[in-house]
Amino acid sequence: MPQNPPFWRPGVHAGRRPYLLARGKIAAAVRAWFAENGFVEVETAALQVSPGNETHLHAFATDLIGPGNERRRLYLRTSPEFACKKLLAAGETRIFDFARVFRNRERGALHHPEFTLLEWYRAGAAYETLMDDGVALMRAAAEVVGTRAFGFRGRTADPFAEPEKITLADAFDRFAGADLLGTIAGGEGDRDRLAREAERTGVTIAADDTWGDIFSRVLAEKIEPRLGQGGRVTILYEYPLPQAALARAKPGSDKVAERFELYACGVELGNAFAELTDVAEQRTRFAHAMDEKERIHAERYPIDEDFLDALAVMPQASGIALGFDRLVMLATGAERIDQVIWTPVVES
Repeated sequence: MPQNPPFWRPGVHAGRRPYLLARGKIAAAVRAWFAENGFVEVETAALQVSPGNETHLHAFATDLIGPGNERRRLYLRTSPEFACKKLLAAGETRIFDFARVFRNRERGALHHPEFTLLEWYRAGAAYETLMDDGVALMRAAAEVVGTRAFGFRGRTADPFAEPEKITLADAFDRFAGADLLGTIAGGEGDRDRLAREAERTGVTIAADDTWGDIFSRVLAEKIEPRLGQGGRVTILYEYPLPQAALARAKPGSDKVAERFELYACGVELGNAFAELTDVAEQRTRFAHAMDEKERIHAERYPIDEDFLDALAVMPQASGIALGFDRLVMLATGAERIDQVIWTPVVES
């Protein structure tokens, strides 16, 4: 039996309805902003050969059955990224997708197994342009629902204020007293050196933690809770290369990539890249991520060869994925993601 009264109970729905109506207003405002800025809305397929090749993202699998009863394994996408980049290769230059996506093993106040990612891409644009885009869309969401501040769990952020911008290296130094870049050489992370830095800051390390595991622990325990001080939106940028699976390296650097994440009220809202277009490098990164996935989770996903073929002709571009449901939450003050989803997946 469900743990909570179902969403369709009239009393439950009445409490959720203001958030849902606000969701529609925000979606309309977002679409209007994209139209004003020359973007085309696309609708990409949910069924994919590969759901994505990130170590800690988990997909839903299904079988496509052909007319001769032949079976082919497909996956519900964790992101529309591969499909959108194929459209860039096809010649589109400014696109966005309100994409329903699916991630297994995720449920909580900010996580839902089926949710909406708002992704957009600009061919020929620097990734810093997406910083401005993200701030503009947050402001559009706030304006349409008549609020001056985002809120979540007692924290507030003013989307109209100038955002705070901080590199990962500066954040590790300021909030953890750790030398992040000193643990990276030739694009690879020195696990033992980062472990020593983390333990010195009081972060507990397990014997089998990788460099990426330790990075994530320090980020979650020491960095993220300190972001957005003073009620501002935070842009955390120049991620280390070992944490940039689909982003290109910053020119002249073998340590950091052109990647940023957008935070408000301590909540991660968006993840952006200057897109990697080196096919050989992308294949290597995918293979490494899947080796790690198999080691940690005892599963791996196929590589979409069609995507790599498209990547070979895709122009230089920048792209971002923004959690639309989370944007609605922050703009309306909702406490749980299922409050802003019309028909949430029933818990059992």
